Amino acid sequence: MIESLGGVVVEADLLGSVAKDESTQNHLHFLLVVGESFKKLKEDEEFKHRWYVDDVLAEKVHGALRKFYKSLSDNDLIPESEVVSKFLDHVKDMSAEARDDEVAKRWLSVSKQIGKNPLGEWGLTSSPNINIKGMRDCAFLVIRRHGSPIHFREVAKSIEKLFGKKAHVATTHNELIKDPRFVLVGRGLYALAEWGYLSGVVKDVIRKIIEKNGPLTKDKIIEKVLKERYVKENTILVNLQNPKYFKKDKEGKYSAAAV
Repeated sequence: MIESLGGVVVEADLLGSVAKDESTQNHLHFLLVVGESFKKLKEDEEFKHRWYVDDVLAEKVHGALRKFYKSLSDNDLIPESEVVSKFLDHVKDMSAEARDDEVAKRWLSVSKQIGKNPLGEWGLTSSPNINIKGMRDCAFLVIRRHGSPIHFREVAKSIEKLFGKKAHVATTHNELIKDPRFVLVGRGLYALAEWGYLSGVVKDVIRKIIEKNGPLTKDKIIEKVLKERYVKENTILVNLQNPKYFKKDKEGKYSAAAV
């Protein structure tokens, strides 16, 4: 049974694969404990309770899981379709029979440091992208999954649809405002800061663009701001005409005024 499930199996999965009722599982656990061929490693900081029969295989699986864990960062989110192939890169020296997709998923489940979120994306359990604790984390995953700026009302709807959680529009909006992971890029439209959008109101965005590129013409500023914000050109022009923040030279280029 243990070998057919991959040779290293989480105790709960092993017992659950045989029976659903607790009484039968307890009998099986007793047989595992008294059986000389079966070996158990207790839960620790890295791994869950697990059973195995081959010391060499268990050592290889534990080593592969450690290497895979160390290769990930808190920001990594890996689709289920990719996580298996990425993990199998760390067990290349094992037999082809052992490197099966279902077996790989069982081995991944042994680790307490690697897991998946409700959307089926894998990463570090220390990351809020995996260990989701509140509305902000749900909103982050919704916007990331959407892949482009999205209105906060749609964020709330998607949270309810994807996570089955009640998401009030006003509450969702407040959470987006408070979290630096999100950037307001238009009327009610939010993007992720990690996508490179500049934070701040339009005048702040213009100032940052000028600070980065030096004095620019009106057309160049409009072009660059529209890559950062979903606003009307007239909104940009109104901000540029405010002498408190910007000044125009003889060549028609704008620079930031001393504040």
